[in-house]
Formats: sequence, C-alpha cells, structure tokens
Amino acid sequence: MKKKIIVACGGAVATSTIARNKVEELCKNNGIDIEICQIRISEIESNLQGASLIVTTSKVKIDYGVPLISGISFISGIGIDRTEAEILKVLRQ
Repeated sequence: MKKKIIVACGGAVATSTIARNKVEELCKNNGIDIEICQIRISEIESNLQGASLIVTTSKVKIDYGVPLISGISFISGIGIDRTEAEILKVLRQ
C-alpha cells in the first residue's frame, strides 16, 4: 500500500527538496511505495488527509495527529542514520 509522506519547510523549495530526495531514496532502497507531498509548513494542515508521516526541516510544535519527524539531519548531515531509522519504523507499521 502506498504511503503518503508530507515533506515541509518554510518555503517548500530548498531544504524540503533535499529532505524529499533523501526520503525517496531511503524508501526506494527499502521497498516502500510512497507518494510525497512537498509543501510549506503553513500548508501541512490542509494536506493531512491520508498522510502516514510528516518530515519537516523546521521546528514544528503543532500535533497534527500524524507522526512528525525532524528532517534537519538531512541538511546538517548529523544523525542521518537515526532519522532514517525513525522514518522506517513509522512507515513499516
């Protein structure tokens, strides 16, 4: 079953594109069928329907009722393994 992942940042361009590419590669390498919705953080609430996971490259304090994982490690290069493990844990449920 295809999983919908929301990838969000402030402008839905620079850092979310980096995170999106990393998430796509991770899922492809692990045989997980996904659909990615790349948006601004301000647009998360209106794109929640059917979402399995939210990955952001900015701090978000709102609980959307969907697992939310910080993707800042994809930008900083620090802690990528841990972030990838968290993403896989959510998507394999």
